[in-house]
Amino acid sequence: MTDKPKPSVPPRGPLKKRSLRQHIVRRLALVLPITVLMIVLAKSGMIDTLTDRYTFRPESWFDDSALVRHLRVVVTHNGMSHDRPDCLLFVVNGNDPPNASRIDVMQKHSGTCPGPKGDLPKLFTLQVDRMNRIIQSDQGSPGTFHPLP
Repeated sequence: MTDKPKPSVPPRGPLKKRSLRQHIVRRLALVLPITVLMIVLAKSGMIDTLTDRYTFRPESWFDDSALVRHLRVVVTHNGMSHDRPDCLLFVVNGNDPPNASRIDVMQKHSGTCPGPKGDLPKLFTLQVDRMNRIIQSDQGSPGTFHPLP
């Protein structure tokens, strides 16, 4: 018996060699939808909301910086202001007690924010009860506070 050489059969399945074109197409088929998804999530504000949900902790109610970041997301995503988040200025009154802190929300008109330069119109005031974690607004009724929409 003589040993015949076996015919060379190209490998099938995951071991099959891919051409450069096939490699690029497969990479694009993976990367392109993910890129489009990230752009849609960023434009819709979903990423800001998710980030706020995971980074705003109970102890953040007593940290002015963290509270302002949280309020910026809340105010822009619940329809209280149609301005971009970076065009809002939050002024914290440091003399208020923890159960009734007042934060004035102002509209900036500088840099890339539209409007007359240097103008800071007040939109509304937020009253924050840090102890009970309650936020109220006087939007539409100055001086009379009601729960956020």
